[in-house]
Amino acid sequence: MTDAQTGPGSSSEPTLTPQPQLTHPGLTHLDAEGRVRMVDVGDKAVTTRTATAEGVFRTRPEVVTMVAGDDLGKADVLATARLAGIGAAKKTSELIPLCHQIPLNSVKVRFDLDAPAGEIRVSATARTTGRTGVEMEALTAVSVAGLTLHDMIKAVDPLATMDGVRLATKTGGKRGDWTRESDDESARAASGRTAVESGRSAVVVVSSTAAAHGRREDTTGPAIEGWLLERGFSPVEVHVVPDAEIAAVVTEQVRRSPAVLLTTGGTGVAPDDRTPEATAPHLELELPGVAEAMRARGLASTPTAAMSRGLAGFSGRTLVANLPGSSGGVRDGLAVLDELLDHLLAVHAHGGGH
Repeated sequence: MTDAQTGPGSSSEPTLTPQPQLTHPGLTHLDAEGRVRMVDVGDKAVTTRTATAEGVFRTRPEVVTMVAGDDLGKADVLATARLAGIGAAKKTSELIPLCHQIPLNSVKVRFDLDAPAGEIRVSATARTTGRTGVEMEALTAVSVAGLTLHDMIKAVDPLATMDGVRLATKTGGKRGDWTRESDDESARAASGRTAVESGRSAVVVVSSTAAAHGRREDTTGPAIEGWLLERGFSPVEVHVVPDAEIAAVVTEQVRRSPAVLLTTGGTGVAPDDRTPEATAPHLELELPGVAEAMRARGLASTPTAAMSRGLAGFSGRTLVANLPGSSGGVRDGLAVLDELLDHLLAVHAHGGGH
């Protein structure tokens, strides 16, 4: 029993411990006791409301070209994905338990193809005249359109991903108009960061079976992470993986399109040194001079630097570079990149001038 009980022979009444009243400010789907509920919107005003959501479907550049030319041998890929997104928006209340059934005035699903980057940007705008918003309808449309794209192209690229599904804008209702850009700018101003600084993500992949299995401590990953953070990259992720998994991990990370992807280890001549082989298929624009400059920097202090087979280049908008696995090799590679990194990103990834 949950109520307090009296002991044997006691004549006193049971004592009940008062329970604290729980509050969840801002969480309208929870009641005062923390239980889920469907929000009562009966007293809200009937207004015209819109919402736009967006996401990015990432695949290989040649696959985007095939989609654009309707060369996949299936039904029209984009038309099928568009119909799926519209249909999903109409069924949102059946998919999301606490969503209201609302009359949709319109749902528009759009695709923006960027073949060189290997991206299909998906956006959906939902519109209603009612008492509650259509954010979930727009988000559901984008999500299901992206899933349909994956279903249509999985035979040629099973590693494709749908990333960054998010609300972009909304209008109507008590809170009025809202845009993600205005909130992003306010957050950057409060943190003192610029748009370039906050948008430059980076990934470090350490290829080391011993470090991945805990047999030795890796120092190269933290060193590269600190170097990137000092230069305004954020967020910076570090992944330590066995040598045998380097190909799968590099493939997954280039799909996510960070601004920079740096690997360390696996560039030598041992049987399990396979980082260059894992990197090569993804380089659409090779930078052999950068790789040679890193080797030349290392040769100034150690002859074994000539054995490094590391590569450098661009995969879409991502700058990829293989650094050696030694702390000295990492130091030499970063010294070369320190003189070139901003220029490379500005000229290639962001379309800047020379």
